[in-house]
Amino acid sequence: MLKRVFRRVTELFGLRRSLDEDFYAELEEALVSSDVSLRTATELAEYLRTEIRRQDIAELEAARDLLKERLVQVLSKEHAALTWPQELPGLYLMVGVNGTGKTTTIAKLACRAMSKGLRPILAAADTFRAAAGEQLEEWGRRLEVQVIKGRPGGDPAAVVFDALQAASARGADLVIADTAGRLHTKRNLMEELNKIGRVSKEKLGRPPEETLLVVDATTGQNALAQTKEFQQVVGLTGIVLTKLDTAAKGGIVITIADETDLPIKCIGTGEQPEDLEDFDPRGFVEAILENSQQAGEGK
Repeated sequence: MLKRVFRRVTELFGLRRSLDEDFYAELEEALVSSDVSLRTATELAEYLRTEIRRQDIAELEAARDLLKERLVQVLSKEHAALTWPQELPGLYLMVGVNGTGKTTTIAKLACRAMSKGLRPILAAADTFRAAAGEQLEEWGRRLEVQVIKGRPGGDPAAVVFDALQAASARGADLVIADTAGRLHTKRNLMEELNKIGRVSKEKLGRPPEETLLVVDATTGQNALAQTKEFQQVVGLTGIVLTKLDTAAKGGIVITIADETDLPIKCIGTGEQPEDLEDFDPRGFVEAILENSQQAGEGK
């Protein structure tokens, strides 16, 4: 599926043509059509132009390899692996707008934690959307994981506090907390997330191990806007990208990494609890560009 992400880019490298100014203009256009932002696309095209001249490169294959290495560099960040708790209980705060697959991602992280021998508890701290708690409870039943809920419209921070309390009392290792995703009421969201952060830090004596933003890859440039909004509201530690397996573009992955400097920690690859993969920058780049050579052979 990832071969479709950079279709126009790979087609461009598959042509037998010169590395002239028209090539760089078409490359920039192809990147933008793949949901890379104009800023990032321009920087990538300019980097290629400079390095191709400096290294006196004339072959498209060498230019493609140069682009691959640059993309790997952009996507590779420090602290890219999930941080598992060293002190118990640990806490993952999950943020993101409604509809991104946040609840399913929480279930996947719980499944990953259990595969490592950890005992998770889920906290339904999105108390303003009744369906959120119901969905989390359903996942809890399927995974046989306890879910801590509050009353509808209640204090989300109290739900997280209760979940941490329950984890300490019952010997659980990790609390994974859902939170509301109402960017259209940003002030309320900011106050809510700030309070959750304060309460959990007071309870734990430290920040959460992870504060992860769940982003839907199919939303394109809106995903970048969401990332920047949440980055202002709460101290994000990384991104979990969902629905990349269904995205025909997906260049937003590169833009988020370039413009926010946040690590993409995991990718959701399906709807099952096991469908969560650690993000591999080189594997991702190889997957989206590997078919350019085959395209050229078909010309």
